[in-house]
Amino acid sequence: MERKEYWNNVFVTKTEKEVSWYQPYPKTSIEFITALELPLTAKIIDVGGGESYFIETLLDLGYTNLTLLDVSSKAIENVKMRLGEKGAKVTFIVSDVLDFVPTVQYDFWHDRACFHFLTEPEQIEKYADIVDKALSNSGRVFIGVFSEEGPKKCSGLDVKQYTMESLRLVFEKKFQLKGCFIEDHKTPFDTIQNFLFCGFKRK
Repeated sequence: MERKEYWNNVFVTKTEKEVSWYQPYPKTSIEFITALELPLTAKIIDVGGGESYFIETLLDLGYTNLTLLDVSSKAIENVKMRLGEKGAKVTFIVSDVLDFVPTVQYDFWHDRACFHFLTEPEQIEKYADIVDKALSNSGRVFIGVFSEEGPKKCSGLDVKQYTMESLRLVFEKKFQLKGCFIEDHKTPFDTIQNFLFCGFKRK
């Protein structure tokens, strides 16, 4: 099954609280952005955001230049309905991240739990190349993936686990690793998923 069809089926058949990555408030990502003190006009893209509350929280904080990219048109539709008039400040893009051709340069690339679904070396290399093309000269990246202690599968699909070093190597040509930390995510089913979060800055 193609990725678009697969993920549309997920968002059609499950509510937002029936998926393991659900968070009522994206505390980790928001704290990272606020620590950077990005201007409210910063161009921020959320990749594979699905129905998460990341973009919505940024809107509430006053950010005005936001993009949400997801492979699922159903997820995008659900977020638009939830945001209502606030959604007018968001650019919505329905696309597989590997098919994404950036037309603007972003200041911040956010990816929580999308990248680790890319398991083939050529997919990983292409993703890193797209990040490079998408970011401005001062661009920042924040990525959350499953650690070596995290799940080997998610939503029925294989995922790739990472260490700080293996994630650094993905982006080392163009980006400098600024720091990583490990965090447990408690799912709606009361299970624990161990995440690795890393921040990068363009060299």
